[in-house]
Amino acid sequence: MAKQELQLESVVEKAVAVTGFDLWGIELVRAGQHSILRVYIEHPDGISVDNCAEVSRQVSAVLDVEDPITNEYTLEVSSPGLDRLLFKLEQYAAYSDHQINLKTKMPIDGRRKFKGLLKGTENDSIVIEVDREEYVIPIKNIDKAQVVPQF
Repeated sequence: MAKQELQLESVVEKAVAVTGFDLWGIELVRAGQHSILRVYIEHPDGISVDNCAEVSRQVSAVLDVEDPITNEYTLEVSSPGLDRLLFKLEQYAAYSDHQINLKTKMPIDGRRKFKGLLKGTENDSIVIEVDREEYVIPIKNIDKAQVVPQF
């Protein structure tokens, strides 16, 4: 995560905590002059639309004061959902033995996309099994990872 995203995450995390929810992660999607800031929240009792609206008001107020995003942006607040993105090493550990889709920043063995069974974590890396082969991928090399819903 870049320096701006780390600062942004810190500001957003404090704002979310005030409302009594947990920050699952943030996603800043840049698209020219306009960006989208997605804030994923979690709570043991689940997340409702009213919860998202409450957190959105709080985060928006804090971002207006702190002003960490210099260009125009849209704020979206939601639950991580069943196909949740994974942001932190402890989130990967919690989803061991789940199928995930993963995209790396730099190729590993000539590939950047992986779909397989998350076997766990080792130090600052995750272990994923794809086609009976295990890959150890440093978390810093993960561009995006998402849980495949299991029904």
